[in-house]
Amino acid sequence: MAVYLHEEDLPADCLAPGIVAVDTETMGLITTRDRLCVVQISDGRGDEHLVRFAVGSRYDAPNLKAVLADPTRIKLYHFARFDLAAIHHYLGVMAAPVFCTKIASKLVRTYTDRHGLKDLVRELLGKEISKQQQSSDWGAPVLTDAQQEYAASDVRHLHAMHTILVERLAREGRTEVAQACCDFLPTRALLDIAGWADRDIFSHE
Repeated sequence: MAVYLHEEDLPADCLAPGIVAVDTETMGLITTRDRLCVVQISDGRGDEHLVRFAVGSRYDAPNLKAVLADPTRIKLYHFARFDLAAIHHYLGVMAAPVFCTKIASKLVRTYTDRHGLKDLVRELLGKEISKQQQSSDWGAPVLTDAQQEYAASDVRHLHAMHTILVERLAREGRTEVAQACCDFLPTRALLDIAGWADRDIFSHE
């Protein structure tokens, strides 16, 4: 298992075919203000690839964009809504189809209100991950080893959790509603970018 750091794009053909796990690191939580700094991606076979974008990047990343935009590849996320918006705003592609482990967790782990990645990894896989670098400076000229490990850990476990959550969704009869929620996420991300992040357009008000 290794973590690879790349500048501005993925190397060609570094990922196996099939499902990929994806996450992003940005300068903050407001997509249109806080630039995309890192996209991390894994094919689930033990390696994680981090693509770092420098200040002033043109986000010309044809290899990465091809993977993210591939309609035959499911992309696994934890809180896909945020990552989809960041990727679309900066890279110009909609990184779908989607499976969001946070949504799946909320649909099947109704016995708890703890749906963070750390909690999910602990319960489903019996492993511990550190979130200490979550609020660090992802736009720094050099990413520390701790930052790289943190970024890699955000995609390292998504394939294993996907398998478990798919089984639980089927067990509880919630597969179709989970799929419908995930199918809507690209639209939800576009609404966020367009200014409806804090407004429920389905509410009566």
